[in-house]
Amino acid sequence: MKPKTLIIRTAGTNCDLELSHAFQLAGAETETHHLNDLIENPDQIARFDIIGFPGGFSYGDDVAAGRILANRLKHQLLEPLQDAVKRGVPMIGICNGFQVLVKLGLLPDPHAAVQTVTLADNTNPRFLDRWVGQEVDSQTKCIWTQGLTSFELPIAHGEGRFVTENDNIIAQLKANKQVAIRYPQNDNPNGSVDNIAGICDPTGLILGLMPHPERYIDATNHPQWTRQSEEVKSNTPAGLQFFINAVSYVKDRNGATV
Repeated sequence: MKPKTLIIRTAGTNCDLELSHAFQLAGAETETHHLNDLIENPDQIARFDIIGFPGGFSYGDDVAAGRILANRLKHQLLEPLQDAVKRGVPMIGICNGFQVLVKLGLLPDPHAAVQTVTLADNTNPRFLDRWVGQEVDSQTKCIWTQGLTSFELPIAHGEGRFVTENDNIIAQLKANKQVAIRYPQNDNPNGSVDNIAGICDPTGLILGLMPHPERYIDATNHPQWTRQSEEVKSNTPAGLQFFINAVSYVKDRNGATV
């Protein structure tokens, strides 16, 4: 059976269709549920094998990007989400979804559910929308980035600068192998500390990242695709590989055939 993926959306979410499509291409079934529907019936979260928090501008990013959605989740759905964590459900938060996960406290430690990191205004205080290089940390525990090394993904954010509460948090993230991906040293687009573009939880199952892997699931998505070699074009796009990795993990864990 195909793994069942829950896509959580609310007012202002605008990347849910792309995220759903990426999971479907990777071999999963998807259901998109509005936040209000989940609040009315939180038990349905237990039906899903994977959970996705898509990008966009939830609630218009009023107060701060992802803050309102994170608060609603924290006060009304934190327990069923933490139950999913205990079941070993892979989760991904992309861009606004990453902002939600850190403000909700599911990253960097879902069991503590305390905010210790955030995504602040870009050092260059404007909205950035371009393709940026990504480098996978060779020591990371992240299941989503397995088999990937360096590649490009598009970014689209005004509040993407990864910062931590103190230097000890960065040290812990490195020691626990929770740094998933970084921007190249010479092309850090938003001023993130240690060039961090994405982190995972201590198990490697929960990933938050600012770049958009769901926007690179076909060779033709890349702006330079006509100039790429046939070999590169025939390879699995880096963005799609994120979702294949998560789906494969669930299938292997459940003893299902691919």
